[in-house]
Amino acid sequence: MAKNLLIVESPAKAKTIEGYLGKDFLVKSSYGHIRDLVKTDDAIDTANNFEQKYEVPADKKAVVSELKKLAKSAETVWLASDEDREGEAISWHLYETLNLKESSTKRIVFHEITKPAILKAIEQPRKIDFNLVNAQQARRVLDRLVGFELSPVLWKKVKPSLSAGRVQSVAVRLLVDREREINKFEPEAAFRVVAIFFTEENKKELFKAELSKRFATINEAEKFLNDCIPASYHVKSLETKPSKRNPAAPFTTSTLQQEASRKLGFSVARTMTVAQRLYESGKITYMRTDSVNLSDTALQAAEQEIRSAYGDKYHKRRQYKTKSAGAQEAHEAIRPTYFNQHTIEGDHSEKRLYELIWKRAIASQMSEAEFEKTTAKINISTRNEEFTASGEVMKFDGFLKVYFESTDEESEVNLEESDDNALLPPLRNGQQLGLKEMTATERFSRPPARYTEASLVKKLEELGIGRPSTYAPTISTIQNRGYVVKEDREGKQREYNVLTLGHGKVNTTKKTEITGAEKSKLFPTDIGILVNDFLVEHFKDIVDFNFTATVEKEFDEIANGLKEWTAMLHNFYGPFHKEVTDTIENADRASSERILGTDPQTGKQVSVRIGRFGPLVQIGSADDEEKPVFASLRSGQMIETITLEEALELFKLPKKVGKYEDKEMTVAIGRFGPYIRHNNAFYSLPKGIDPMDVNETQAIEIIELKRKKDIEKVIKTFDENPEARIEQGRWGPFIRFGKQNIKIPKDKDVDKITYNDILQLAESDKSNTGTKKKVPAKGKSKTAKKK
Repeated sequence: MAKNLLIVESPAKAKTIEGYLGKDFLVKSSYGHIRDLVKTDDAIDTANNFEQKYEVPADKKAVVSELKKLAKSAETVWLASDEDREGEAISWHLYETLNLKESSTKRIVFHEITKPAILKAIEQPRKIDFNLVNAQQARRVLDRLVGFELSPVLWKKVKPSLSAGRVQSVAVRLLVDREREINKFEPEAAFRVVAIFFTEENKKELFKAELSKRFATINEAEKFLNDCIPASYHVKSLETKPSKRNPAAPFTTSTLQQEASRKLGFSVARTMTVAQRLYESGKITYMRTDSVNLSDTALQAAEQEIRSAYGDKYHKRRQYKTKSAGAQEAHEAIRPTYFNQHTIEGDHSEKRLYELIWKRAIASQMSEAEFEKTTAKINISTRNEEFTASGEVMKFDGFLKVYFESTDEESEVNLEESDDNALLPPLRNGQQLGLKEMTATERFSRPPARYTEASLVKKLEELGIGRPSTYAPTISTIQNRGYVVKEDREGKQREYNVLTLGHGKVNTTKKTEITGAEKSKLFPTDIGILVNDFLVEHFKDIVDFNFTATVEKEFDEIANGLKEWTAMLHNFYGPFHKEVTDTIENADRASSERILGTDPQTGKQVSVRIGRFGPLVQIGSADDEEKPVFASLRSGQMIETITLEEALELFKLPKKVGKYEDKEMTVAIGRFGPYIRHNNAFYSLPKGIDPMDVNETQAIEIIELKRKKDIEKVIKTFDENPEARIEQGRWGPFIRFGKQNIKIPKDKDVDKITYNDILQLAESDKSNTGTKKKVPAKGKSKTAKKK
């Protein structure tokens, strides 16, 4: 038996570390937390200084049993969980549950899984830091109390089966407030004037300039263009000055989540999952951090790599300081463990995220990018306004050789309106210019942008709400609870005017554009809005941004030994518990119902509300002789904003549109959008097709196209069983076997796979996932027998 038992959180980490330590060490995993608060109401004794009752969950009992045996026979137990509050709490739970002795237990931490880091940690053991444990305990207890006491209030006053959380409720409020800002927003039109000029020396070299003023009305814009018909133009002033751009700091948890969302399209949860794998396999440093600091070792390694790969002039040593006053982690920013590894082996997601981390960290130690910016002011002989032309020339790429930071605003900006980086031809003061064309285009002001996962994380961080470990679970939770949806939404068509001056006259044309289209944005649902409004009315502190940020600061003070954790909980719980009691006794039941008007056909009241299966429109009431009729709201429609006309449209579906192959075709709207039902099969309507407009011919085309696509994606079928086939999927070929989707092993040649191979792979897939799926045999569902 090894003298030393070293316990980490994950098996992947254990495997990596075991290779660095000798035969005297046995490395085992706790698989995360090994105990948690009991699920019952008596988990926290609020009358007895918040004493907690813990239990080892059923799925962790075998792990705990094994660790206990190994700990008993080891001379020293090393607790090597992560170096944040959650990791410290895991070490404490291990210490308590395994009945460890202080004299033979050592706590070690490291922020990267490399041999030097592990060996250095073993040389510098410490005791469990109870300030960090208490900070985690305070968060866990407070969040459990909020969840356990608020949820029953929601069941009684709003709707059964609802739940609420402290940080999650604030995140939902941000989204609800933003949605209402957007709904209230009235766009204002203004005309943007752009001219295309040329010099007399080179009439083919055109450049663009914009008028410094925008016109509020079409008449003002038209008058300006008409005044420009006889005008002459010359360069009034010319300014050329150097400018520099500095690289961004290395990644923190928050900035990694934001940039991976913008550049890679990763959800916050996916970013953290992939980063965890990279950390545990020794590729990057610890992925939960508020710090932008890099160690001296990292700075030296980055310098060596930059000088070697790009040359001396590309290096500039930079030491970034963490701005966040409440930064809980004192370790490094997220960086590659080895700067000379530009790429890694791994799956597609791991390679892409690693490359992003490597580029950001290496760029942070590179020289500024240098530019020369030219601004030309152009005089109009018949008007007082001026045109401005801007151009930028890169003189030295510096850090841009490796990395360019994205912003949330990029997707909101109309790129045709941004010409700063265009090149200007050689110009001089007083130079006469020729006008090729001038346009005045009607442009509308934009509402505030809806949040993406990335911009919501950024906002939470700005407000001081949550910490690195909480962003991903918060955003996942509000979606899983159905309070928020992340989706794409189609925009609406809008007309705008374009005035063009050319050949000595002004012409006006009308054009159309799509406005309000959204990609992977977060929208509050009707139930999310209802719960938010109830909490805002009755539990102001819980959804107050400043209050929530203050609570986070108090957790930081506990972690730093400046505040007693039970005192903090008493201060919070007393007023909160009183609010809960008052609300249950005195608050009215929350209602989402909104009266829209009267149905012109029946004269009955039309209302909209949340029903058992979601938001719906109702014609009539329960008191009427005839039963009310109902229709579900379509995707994108909301109780707050739906009009009477839009509501009545919903009752025109489902509608029959004709027959095909002697079977009725019915157009309807379901949970996943509009579809055609034909012979018990469902065919989704393509985007952009209004279900109200679908006719018989269109319906047949949609059915035929879907059937054709289904046939094309089938690579191979098997005579033994029509329910077994190999199909082309989004990520490559896979086996569809009844309800099972089975991954094809890399060493298998798709063309040579037999039906027997499929049976074996199906059985293996069942074992791996731990599910009891039924395997179809010759068209019938029977449980496959093991051979």
